[in-house]
Amino acid sequence: MKKHDKRQTVGWVAVGLSITITCVWAFWGIIENFHEGWYYESLQSNVGLMFVQYLSPMLIFMGVTLISVLWPRFGGGMHVIFAVLAAWFFQAFANAATFLLIVPLIGLGALHWFGRPQPRKLAVSLAAGLPVLTLTIFGIAPVLRVCQRIDDGNLQARLVHGNGAGLIWAPDGPGWPRAGADWHQAQQVCQYLSEDGLTPATAPQHIWRLPTADEAVRSMARHGQNSGGVWDAESAKATYGTTPDKESPLWNVHSQVIYWWTATEVDEEHAYMIVYDGKVWSRSKQFGPAYLGFRCVRNP
Repeated sequence: MKKHDKRQTVGWVAVGLSITITCVWAFWGIIENFHEGWYYESLQSNVGLMFVQYLSPMLIFMGVTLISVLWPRFGGGMHVIFAVLAAWFFQAFANAATFLLIVPLIGLGALHWFGRPQPRKLAVSLAAGLPVLTLTIFGIAPVLRVCQRIDDGNLQARLVHGNGAGLIWAPDGPGWPRAGADWHQAQQVCQYLSEDGLTPATAPQHIWRLPTADEAVRSMARHGQNSGGVWDAESAKATYGTTPDKESPLWNVHSQVIYWWTATEVDEEHAYMIVYDGKVWSRSKQFGPAYLGFRCVRNP
């Protein structure tokens, strides 16, 4: 095989690998954007968050791939620079970062440095077009789902009748915060919450509590209709007639919180949390990111 043919083959291998990685980022970005993002009231803020936080990896990798096709040595060098930056940024996870990021980036950079995919116009078209196509295909369903969400704007205490469950859910405030908390904090806030659900008392009131996993699953709804959720404690699995969504009356569509703690413990270190789409997962009780909150409940 001629040297020219070898370089062309290597070039297409590099382009193919880069396109694959970019498409994976496109898929992840658009799915995550409409799963945990898109909660601002402002369209401009939602679009800004989408591009900055969720689509930036795809756009960066697409840009580096296009540069590598048009200017192979410069693009190959950029891969090495990104590998060095990754080594510095993930130094606390040196072994994993080396295996998953640094070595592949350097290897991909070497392929682009040596390779010369021809025709270049086809390589450029594929490198830009396939990720955008991936973004479009996998973004249609999430966009339609988010656009059809019900938000009645009522963030007061709500009596919600579910699939055999009927509970009053706390109003917007300390019993239903818009920020994260760990399981112990959530338990304490509910115990101290006043009867109206708006004020923390100085002593335990024992009026409010966290919902159990069973109660949370049975209360999930979509488009104003209960989702028919059933919780199987033995298999720790929730099943639904209709997949729930982040909608009124249970969820605040303009809050970044997409997970709630439940009162159901797995063991001394773990408890179950529920996602707005009805999935139930075990998490450490010490876990408390901004997107994991809670909503206290009480009996009618």
